[in-house]
Amino acid sequence: MTSTLSTTLPNKVTRLLIANRGEIARRVIRTARHMGIQTVAVYSDADREALHVQEADTAVALGGTLSADSYLRIDKLLAAAKATGADAVHPGYGFLSENAEFAQAVIDAGLTWVGPPPTAIRALGSKSAAKALAMTHGVPWLPGYFGADQSDATFTAQAQQLGLPLMVKAVAGGGGRGMRLVTDMAQLLPALQSAHSEALAGFGNGDLLMERALLRPRHIEVQIMADAHGHCIHLGERDCSVQRRHQKIIEESPSPAVMPALREQLGQAAIALAQSAGYVGAGTVEFLLDEAQADKPFYLMEMNTRLQVEHPVTEMLTGLDLVEWQLRIARGEPLPLAQADVQLQGHAIEVRLCAEDEHFTPQTGTVQAFAAPEGLRFDHALHAGAVVTPHYDSMLGKLIAHAPTRSEAIDKLCAGLNQTTLLGLPTNRAFLAACLQHPTFAAGEALIPFLAEQADTVRECLQATDDARTVAVLAVLYAQQSPAAAMPCPFKRPVRMGLGEEVLSLRLQELGREQVRIETGDATHEARVQRSDDLLHIALNGKHWQAHAVACTGAVQRWHVQLQGPECFELWLTDQSHSAPSTGASAQAAQSLRAPFNGKLIALHVQEGQSVKQGDAVLVIESMKLEHILCAPRDAVVHSLSASVGQQVGPGQVLVQWKDAA
Repeated sequence: MTSTLSTTLPNKVTRLLIANRGEIARRVIRTARHMGIQTVAVYSDADREALHVQEADTAVALGGTLSADSYLRIDKLLAAAKATGADAVHPGYGFLSENAEFAQAVIDAGLTWVGPPPTAIRALGSKSAAKALAMTHGVPWLPGYFGADQSDATFTAQAQQLGLPLMVKAVAGGGGRGMRLVTDMAQLLPALQSAHSEALAGFGNGDLLMERALLRPRHIEVQIMADAHGHCIHLGERDCSVQRRHQKIIEESPSPAVMPALREQLGQAAIALAQSAGYVGAGTVEFLLDEAQADKPFYLMEMNTRLQVEHPVTEMLTGLDLVEWQLRIARGEPLPLAQADVQLQGHAIEVRLCAEDEHFTPQTGTVQAFAAPEGLRFDHALHAGAVVTPHYDSMLGKLIAHAPTRSEAIDKLCAGLNQTTLLGLPTNRAFLAACLQHPTFAAGEALIPFLAEQADTVRECLQATDDARTVAVLAVLYAQQSPAAAMPCPFKRPVRMGLGEEVLSLRLQELGREQVRIETGDATHEARVQRSDDLLHIALNGKHWQAHAVACTGAVQRWHVQLQGPECFELWLTDQSHSAPSTGASAQAAQSLRAPFNGKLIALHVQEGQSVKQGDAVLVIESMKLEHILCAPRDAVVHSLSASVGQQVGPGQVLVQWKDAA
């Protein structure tokens, strides 16, 4: 990464406190160190061993595990700054990064705030306030209700006047939390209730707005930078249309749908909005682009008054260090470039690596093995032994590819994902690679509904072939020790492995010379299994695979297997060799409802003896700042409840036991 900024430091900052955690804290540390600035990390009890704590020059314990007891405590953060002699604060993103009270408290403490003025945060950090500014400064916006009256009656009346479809949104915060699509008036009140609850828990502000919904738009955002001398420029757009749960997972620049003339219109609208609020620093203005219209009109969504998660996309495209720009602007330096000097080179794509399964359910666990790919930028806070808890966001890191063309960037990023080793907990690594290779995305035609429409097709690509399943079983069996090199065994060993709802049954015989014979149904195969450190090299049916397997403990012990070969797969297996067929995974699933991840049980909608229908809401678990509703898998009667509201639950833990309806 290069920078053309002056080395003049009119208001030199010597020690920077980073009021954040994880990969963004590490990201800020890297730039600060390059600039000769000492860094102060802060950490919760859950992050005591985190990499950002180890890499900073000084680290201060905030205490507590929850965000509300640590990273959201303004008093603790300011006390840490005072105790360490910090003279500036960088908020990162999330937590207090868009909190005007925090910004003002930092300034009142005599520290340099690396962010926009509190007045600008107030004017733009609220979606309602931002839309009010847009109305008076010529920035296109969708009609809606942005008022202070938050009563159900007012929302109902406004919804009837606006017409359907509508989007309910939290006024504060971001990340897709507190957003609900309403396509039927019967959905409105439940949507308001759940959005309010999620927004209040996530941002401390449950206020909502409502606007007309576009059903097939693109999500386009513009990066702006402004200094304290009245100058503001944009650094191009990012296309963030590939999302799940209204949260981005793939971002790229330039957008396949944005040509130079449209880019200039978007950029000028973003600059107009920022300048209308006296903005200073890095910010992003987000728009919806209506692909259904020939002239591609765009409408303001919101402005994020902070650095974005996806800022590396712009950095790769421009060769600029946006964190360095933030720090220098905070010192009072002017922007070093005019708009005409901004050059966008090639194509950049970022994917968000998250702790979640292919159905987007958040997961927790301990990283058992980790290795980053070569040739990609990878912003992360991962290492073997890192514990992913339910207390924070599910994102583990971001992989970014930059290449001369879009197709080359896609290929480069897919290769990097396949070369990434990350074992010990479910992630979306393989799902992301399949998304990038989907024909709709490859053609540059992915809109916001892409995953809602194509997720099942993407998941089909993740289903392992018969050969891959056999290789995965061998990887589990020989994860600790290779088959005998010299001594054959005359006996055949029966093996049963659970794979989701399936049971893989085979008979295995060791032949010596690292050869094994496998019988699956009516077929017989021979394989060669060799070990190199923790990696297994397996040859089967003329194909060669590399396999890595680790054991993961929990309510049920599972094996996590990652395969690289003719195709790349990721599988989770359980050893059922000593279990009767009737006690397999499918039978257990039919008799009980188990927690799919770590979290807090916050609502229970059933009681013992109650009859439920398939799909009825049973309970709600809060994990990684999101609320997740678990539904009845079949028609049944609640036999017993094994957990209560307020209790922390873990993966595989039985929450409800069923009995058949009479």
